[in-house]
Amino acid sequence: MTHKPSDARRPALYGRRQGHRLRPGRARLFDERLPELRIDAPAPDVPPLDPLSAFAPGIRAVWLEIGFGAGEHLAAQASANPEVGILGCEPFVNGVAALLSRIDKLGLNNIRIYPDDAMGLIGNLAESSVARAFILFPDPWPKTRHHKRRLVQKPLLDALAHLLTDGAELRLATDHCGYARWIVNRCRRHEAFEWTARCARDWRVRPVDWPETRYEAKARGTGRAGVFLTFRRRPRG
Repeated sequence: MTHKPSDARRPALYGRRQGHRLRPGRARLFDERLPELRIDAPAPDVPPLDPLSAFAPGIRAVWLEIGFGAGEHLAAQASANPEVGILGCEPFVNGVAALLSRIDKLGLNNIRIYPDDAMGLIGNLAESSVARAFILFPDPWPKTRHHKRRLVQKPLLDALAHLLTDGAELRLATDHCGYARWIVNRCRRHEAFEWTARCARDWRVRPVDWPETRYEAKARGTGRAGVFLTFRRRPRG
């Protein structure tokens, strides 16, 4: 079955856009490097964007990270997979600046950044144009009245089902048990995704090709274990 992004209104973006004032070096990177690496959503009257076109020749596939935080995972994946272009979405200015610093330090040229709410872009990407997607440690919004703010909702899953290639992996992580159940329930109910776990170890142990984030390390230090969930995009038709 072919999925198209939901026509429902985009969910509101919750959380801060900026924290502390950027240090001069990062402010310079933000002003000078972000325009070179930025990717923008196409206008409504323009065909969906093939994200591969945003990268230099030689890039064979595109991966997507939604909410990359300070960019530890994204930069590590880009460094380990130079033949893959990685598109990161993050509205938090300080997180974008932190990723730009990592890009500059490591000399990475296979990253593009959408510095805004991911829903503004992913609904405008071409079908079957992304080979892997990551959503790592999103805000769990633990209070019941705030569950509507959770990122993993049907409109997002519909959009991901549309842009992911057949067999593509959707990787999600959380350290909140309630949110883990929420993610599993919603992804398993969605006809485009199948859970790849066959035993408890498959979701309790982070795969070796899944770099640790600073948030994960901080959570582990306080006794909160991470849950690592991998879903596969079912074949269309």
